[in-house]
Amino acid sequence: MGGKCCKKTDVNGASSQTLEMKKNTQFTPDLRSYEAACMLDPDLQSFDATLQERTSWVISSLASEVEVRSLSFGSLKEVTNSLLEMNQEVVKVILECKKDIWNNEDLFSLVEEYFENSLKTLDFCTALENCLKRTRDNQFTIQVAVKHFEDEVENGVDGVKYVKTLQELRKFKASGDPFTEEFFALFQSVYQNHISMFQKLQRRKTKLDKKLKSMKSWRKVSNVIFVAAFVSVLIFSVVAAAIAAPPLVTALAAALAVPIGSVGKWLNSLWTRYENSVKAQRELINSMQIGTCVTMKDLDTIRVLVNKLEIEIESLLQNADFALREEDAVSLAMDEIKKKLEVFMNTIENLSEHADMCSRDIRRARTVILQRIIRHPNS
Repeated sequence: MGGKCCKKTDVNGASSQTLEMKKNTQFTPDLRSYEAACMLDPDLQSFDATLQERTSWVISSLASEVEVRSLSFGSLKEVTNSLLEMNQEVVKVILECKKDIWNNEDLFSLVEEYFENSLKTLDFCTALENCLKRTRDNQFTIQVAVKHFEDEVENGVDGVKYVKTLQELRKFKASGDPFTEEFFALFQSVYQNHISMFQKLQRRKTKLDKKLKSMKSWRKVSNVIFVAAFVSVLIFSVVAAAIAAPPLVTALAAALAVPIGSVGKWLNSLWTRYENSVKAQRELINSMQIGTCVTMKDLDTIRVLVNKLEIEIESLLQNADFALREEDAVSLAMDEIKKKLEVFMNTIENLSEHADMCSRDIRRARTVILQRIIRHPNS
């Protein structure tokens, strides 16, 4: 309605004041912005048409009565009713766009849950390292058994040549599986927490994406509020001119005109601040989602390597048991153990590296989230 409304109000004593308002550099940029928005938005065009019609009727009515010097209380009542109707149009648009202010409490509840999950995952990494320490002890026991076996074969003493070898194999068998049921229960708990966290973040991200898409509607609301306020000042200015500008109305119009000059900029800054806030939330959610995905990938790799290590440990235990049960099979069993030992050692190192990587990824992600929070705008 920007330029359109002003063009329709060039009547009598109010015309010079209206034109002066139109030329005021405080209004011009915002009115032009509103007029441009009208051209792109059918809903805003409908609002603008209704506003133009009512504004034109009120000002024309006042102007005609000024010509015969018969401005009445009824005329002022019509002005008031018209202003109320305009404000109702504003309310309608706001309700249709559904006022929506982002909730910091919900957002930071997710952040707290994310950090809690990351700490539990770090605890899991510590538990994994403890398991790996026991596995390395087992590895050392097997290496000692292999060394004793080679020495005892070289000595060639029948009957008692595998004593030290069998002693180390018994120690290895007694140590059992370093990966306990508690370890796997902890893994499942941590992994399920990350799946749940990812789903919550995805739902939150979807909501924020919808908010960003609705920014056009929010700009519409800003334009509606601005132009309704502008027209209110315009009509009060006409009323003031029509009744020879008594002190009360002049003061009221002047009081309104001062803030209205910058209301468009204020509303635009408000809208921009809201948009920036939503974008900042989305960046925060996105960072947590990336961190969760990376951790889940690390956990998947760890699970595969642990399963592989479990199979290798079971194979070594079977060979050790075979050697302990059948004295004649010691040489055969030890040959199988020697073949598997290098693969076993490589798997341990690979798993240890991934455990370290998982810890580093978690700490790095926590740092990124903290930086996001520091830069996060207030609501």
